Amino acid sequence: MILRRLQQLLGGIYDVDVSYDVYDFLVTDRRALPACARTAPSDEQLIVATQPGDEVGLSLYLDPGVLERLQGADPLRALHQGNVGDCWTALEGVSHFLYFVWNAGHDKTVSLLELELQAEIDKYVVSCFLLREQCPERFPLELMRVLFERTRIDRELAAGREHIYRSASHYAERFCRRLEGSLRTRDGHAEHQVLAELRRFYRLTDARKRALIEQH
Repeated sequence: MILRRLQQLLGGIYDVDVSYDVYDFLVTDRRALPACARTAPSDEQLIVATQPGDEVGLSLYLDPGVLERLQGADPLRALHQGNVGDCWTALEGVSHFLYFVWNAGHDKTVSLLELELQAEIDKYVVSCFLLREQCPERFPLELMRVLFERTRIDRELAAGREHIYRSASHYAERFCRRLEGSLRTRDGHAEHQVLAELRRFYRLTDARKRALIEQH
């Protein structure tokens, strides 16, 4: 199943393992969501609800149409213009789920900015790795342009939080541009260094991530 495979892919990149399967938290019917989340226009939502006893209720909503289309056009076999949008929607949801659960398992809270920053980085990294595997003769230079330069924030979806999404995209672009130089070398040692950097970055706090990016 596509979401489980994306979870395994991200887990391998960042060397993180959680005992939860994203499908156990998946919701595809808006009517099953809490009332406050049913009217949101987004195709992807991570819903977090605090419960008595410091427990947390967690659900990941993905539009069923996205999953249906990905079933017919598997991006892990061939990522292309026709399925990249749906791939990024699903990947964002899995990224949010994995990052939240892994941090919760280490008694760390996460901000919306952290979730969005990590998801933007994950879109770039996973897409780059997939395209290089599927088309080893070329480097996907277009990724930076499509993911960061052409993307526009939908005000309705952002619901007054445009500054958070804009900041996440800004910091993610700067971080990914640093990675791009190493990834283009096609050198095994450089790739090892990229993985090491990604894994260190994943474990930093929100403030330390942004401070690291601003240093370069």
